[in-house]
Amino acid sequence: MSWLGGTLPRMSGDAKPGRAGIWRRALSRLTSSQDALEDAELQEDVLQSGYDPVRTCADREVVRLRGTLRTVTLRPRAGTPSLEADLYDGSGTVTLVWLGRRRIAGIEPDRAIVVEGRIAVQDDRRIMYNPRYELQPIGE
Repeated sequence: MSWLGGTLPRMSGDAKPGRAGIWRRALSRLTSSQDALEDAELQEDVLQSGYDPVRTCADREVVRLRGTLRTVTLRPRAGTPSLEADLYDGSGTVTLVWLGRRRIAGIEPDRAIVVEGRIAVQDDRRIMYNPRYELQPIGE
């Protein structure tokens, strides 16, 4: 431990540095909501897998994202059907839009998916049109 450039002596009651971190994480897990724990787990999975976190995606950037589909809706755009799905990765949400599609087999809520495409930001919402996608096995 340091104090103004000096070193403070360790008191006999001080916890070891590694043990304090373990206890802090355990206490955090006990006091956090289930949603917060799931978000943290999703974010960790995204980072370890090498995908881009949604929160860091900028306008017009080509990205590869991994997450879970929260909602899937059919919404016409300019008279043309379009399938929209909200992908969530623990750090944020991006709306995936497939123009001219009413349904895509496997695109359903709670499905894990990897998508690749260009992000657009409209009215502070991240949108990806006609992304390439890979459905992930259920339960992964």
